[in-house]
Amino acid sequence: MTIGNEKPLQLSLSVEELEQAVKWDASGLVPAIVQAASSKEVLMLAYMNRESLRKSVETGLTWFWSRSRTELWNKGATSGNTQRITALKYDCDGDTLLVEVIASGPACHTGEPTCFYRTAAAAESEVAATSTGARGGSDERFKVLAELEQLIAERYAERPEGAYTTYLFEKGLDKILKKVGEETAESIIAAKNGDNAELRYEVSDLIYHLLVLLRERNLPLDDIMQELERRHERPRRD
Repeated sequence: MTIGNEKPLQLSLSVEELEQAVKWDASGLVPAIVQAASSKEVLMLAYMNRESLRKSVETGLTWFWSRSRTELWNKGATSGNTQRITALKYDCDGDTLLVEVIASGPACHTGEPTCFYRTAAAAESEVAATSTGARGGSDERFKVLAELEQLIAERYAERPEGAYTTYLFEKGLDKILKKVGEETAESIIAAKNGDNAELRYEVSDLIYHLLVLLRERNLPLDDIMQELERRHERPRRD
């Protein structure tokens, strides 16, 4: 039995065609990589059989097959840490599923956001940043952006009644663009007025509406950060 908020997935092919496209192993299973829809972080690896795949499609929530308990399990049914599916893909060989989700809590039973929280090796730049504390400081500094992006993604998928973000998505792109324009103009005015308290408030509104715009256009914030990183790495002319 699943928990609430079930909403069937809209597939581009029938469930039967999807089952035929998947290469099931000798035990009738296929590995399913679960990935955060907004950040693209890999959250966990589990296995699906035909029944759990069908239940995932029917409910829009992740269902898996437990190899140790030999039974179906619905992620979050007991912990409340549900995963609402936003996209379901399979690789070129058809032997692995990729499940993009909006997670309502940590993926790992340890309480960590992802099951892949232990590092065996890392890029030199990451090791250097970690050793100096720069990486941890940066993560904390921009943590609120990731949390806000996740919240906006949840609003986009679930559309809770009465929420301002739901209102923006329901009104559509033109309304969102209008708000971005308004907040941009108000930020300019605040800066011209020399009022940093007002500027802080207006820029915060602008960033929020920009994140709503990115979600509406299905453009992850990570893509923006990568573009900024590419520009930073280009040879400077000055």
